[in-house]
Amino acid sequence: MEWTKIPEPLLLWYDANARVLPWRQEPTPYRVWVSEIMLQQTRVEAVKPYFARFLQELPGISDLAEASEDQILKLWEGLGYYSRVRNMQKAAQVIAEKYGGEMPADYDKIRALPGIGSYTAGAIASIAFQIPKPAVDGNVLRVLSRLLASYEDILKQSVKRRMEEQVERIIPRERPGDFNQSLIELGALVCVPNGAPKCQSCPLSGLCEARKKGIQLELPKKTPPKARKQEKRTVLALVSDNKIVLRKRPPKGLLAGLYELPNEKGTWTEEQAVSYVRSQGLSPLRIRRLGEAKHIFSHVEWQMCGYLVRIEEPEMNESLKPEEGLVFVEKEEMERRYSIPSAFEYYVNYLKETL
Repeated sequence: MEWTKIPEPLLLWYDANARVLPWRQEPTPYRVWVSEIMLQQTRVEAVKPYFARFLQELPGISDLAEASEDQILKLWEGLGYYSRVRNMQKAAQVIAEKYGGEMPADYDKIRALPGIGSYTAGAIASIAFQIPKPAVDGNVLRVLSRLLASYEDILKQSVKRRMEEQVERIIPRERPGDFNQSLIELGALVCVPNGAPKCQSCPLSGLCEARKKGIQLELPKKTPPKARKQEKRTVLALVSDNKIVLRKRPPKGLLAGLYELPNEKGTWTEEQAVSYVRSQGLSPLRIRRLGEAKHIFSHVEWQMCGYLVRIEEPEMNESLKPEEGLVFVEKEEMERRYSIPSAFEYYVNYLKETL
């Protein structure tokens, strides 16, 4: 496959077919950075409203650096992988301290920031600063493995590095950002991950070795993921009138620092649930079983059952156990202020609809 023949037809195709996306309208370093972090593990259409809200509340790097943790987690609520936004804030604080609040126009300095890998650094450098560095993500690896008819495992860092080196050799110096985006766009719209690629619409079909050999659907090759652990959990919706008990998770580990409905391992009986409620210094009045729900994390699957427990409202919030992170909040306050992971969406939506 002749690498040097890729840029011209690909850029012509991109000029005619590129999607209109909000972060492409004004590709400042901050806007490119926020969009690229949000787009990791998340669909474009899902990201759009999050991007708009995030930029409205935190319009610049200094705003992100100075925001409270609760604010950034609330803005990220529903996107998942919350370490992404925590690392963004750490990087924003470094930028504020070392670079006067401005993203440095230097690939190596961008790459050295917390939470920024070679792909994100390449995207920011090429799109915002027109620096000819590659931005090779899963979409690009899929395109390249098919163009080369390569059966190498694209999850191996050595394979990714070789692909990055090849792309860097052919990046047009006058349009590095557009070129990187054109490869990504091709993978998103034409050389798609699920189902047959749309070879008839591909500007690189004449160069594609996989198409010539008829092996498009066999590529790319990836190491199969490990089987997820399954975990039974019981979720407790503890309510009194219009108020709900939330619990803050520990500062490290899964869903660190987020708020949740109290939950514990195992599938509990009503008696176990009532006993737990009393152990928290609360007085249960009525209990009933809620439905079951499932949430899949990257390494574990929660299989949940739930109980709605009506309780007497404590005279003061301090009646709850502060060492366990329990707080008593009004429904409207929960929706406005507290970041609750989507793992609890089924039960939170029930409370929103019924309280």
